[in-house]
Amino acid sequence: MEAYLDNSATTRCSERAAAYMLKALTEQYGNPSSLHGRGKEAEDIVREARARIAGTLKADEKEIFFTSGGTESNNLAICGTALANKRTGKHIITTGIEHASVLAPLEFLKEQGFDVTYLGADKDGRISLKELHGAIREDTILVSIMMVNNEIGAVEPIAEAGKVIHAANPKTLFHVDAIQAYGKYRIFPKRLGVDLLSVSGHKIHAPKGTGFLYIREKAKIRPILFGGGQQRGMRSGTENVPGAAALGEAASESYEDLDTKTAHLYALRERFIDGAGQIEGVTINGPEGQEAAPHIVSVTVDGVRSEVMLHALEEKQIYVSAGSACASNKSARPSASRTLECIGLPKRAQESTIRVSFCAETTDKEVDYAVEEMRRVIPFLRRYTRK
Repeated sequence: MEAYLDNSATTRCSERAAAYMLKALTEQYGNPSSLHGRGKEAEDIVREARARIAGTLKADEKEIFFTSGGTESNNLAICGTALANKRTGKHIITTGIEHASVLAPLEFLKEQGFDVTYLGADKDGRISLKELHGAIREDTILVSIMMVNNEIGAVEPIAEAGKVIHAANPKTLFHVDAIQAYGKYRIFPKRLGVDLLSVSGHKIHAPKGTGFLYIREKAKIRPILFGGGQQRGMRSGTENVPGAAALGEAASESYEDLDTKTAHLYALRERFIDGAGQIEGVTINGPEGQEAAPHIVSVTVDGVRSEVMLHALEEKQIYVSAGSACASNKSARPSASRTLECIGLPKRAQESTIRVSFCAETTDKEVDYAVEEMRRVIPFLRRYTRK
């Protein structure tokens, strides 16, 4: 059988989202900027998708901007805020466990003269609110903190962080990378004190190349793409009508029966941990129980390198990640996991860690099959490694 347990890397596009996309591709194919009927039809599709997404966040439609995915959303939030507020200050705060699509634009901004403070994390990957408060300065223009860590499933105290930030400096904008959280948690940015929120479509059963950025109406931010002035000038370029249609459907679908789906994911998580945790030399990293995200498990297999473990499972049609899929990109130079390093995992353990991630469609049988094969192959791989 097949067990796809790499849903934090990407999810299968849902049938409903794919149907919306196909119809927009083949029947409703107008350019939403065109003034004729076909253009109006396409414009209505984009508007409807925006409204559906806004509804999941209890936000205003005009606060939703479609992007090509999480990376663009994060880049727009960070670089756009920096460009718009650099006369106010050049200090930005983030954490040591952020995704590369947050850390890389911050490295670029450092080259432009911005000052970046990196918060630490405890062994479970959670930041300290006290450290956050102490890091905020008069010239702090942005704080960027992910809601759910993509490698170990740590859930950050976003609501509390929002209160700390805006109490310490009301002018500071708060950006949240919600790419692993959206569709798993009810997220209402205004209640959380969040000014900018990034989401990627292919993590919630929408097509790759889709995503959006929530921008609070009065947040000061500049575009980083220029052209025809689409999306109120914030994100120029002809709108991806089929992608928006599919993303709107996937967003709505992800919040249907959310409590039932969440309970199922937590049950899968505990089922996997109960089984894999009994294997000699297997350690689960990060928070436990409800303190963790329901769909992510970080597993260290002592004595077996992550790539070896990944390919051994792949031979049995079990698919997992060796850490973050983006961090282990084949075209990129291999690098250590910032998250695993930040939580204090020794280098040898970092090199022997895999990530297992579920979706609402994952079954008990898939989890049991994965655990059974891990129990079988790990002793063999250890003997092979010693030779």
